[in-house]
Amino acid sequence: MTANRTYESVEVGTELPAQTFPVTRAALVQYAGASGDFNPIHWNERFAREVGLPDVIAHGMFTMAEAIRVVTDWVGDPGAVVEYGVRFTKPVVVPDDDKGATVEVSGKVAVKLDDNLVRVDLVAMSDGKKVLGMSRAVVRLA
Repeated sequence: MTANRTYESVEVGTELPAQTFPVTRAALVQYAGASGDFNPIHWNERFAREVGLPDVIAHGMFTMAEAIRVVTDWVGDPGAVVEYGVRFTKPVVVPDDDKGATVEVSGKVAVKLDDNLVRVDLVAMSDGKKVLGMSRAVVRLA
């Protein structure tokens, strides 16, 4: 698959389509199985509260992976992402109900670099709080 965005067609300030991602306890258990991260703060409410958390929280890498989907969906090729980093600022608290939590992610092209590269800055929010800081991806466009 090749990137379907061209460097020439993108301007600084171009907004990527925002997306909202559901986060359920079932998804966290599935992610734990795939990642091998079985820390009980991600599935055991009693344990999470005992260590001072408000409830079960999503894995940071799960949240990070959901956020980059805004970029990979926009560019059309996950392989076009050449660099990606975030700072974890707040946990995504996942209640034990039918709704769970959501992570709302938006992004925009912040800088056009050399060699058909652009930097995309992302904003990830959950329950009205910014959950990722300094969330940036460098993407190679066609």
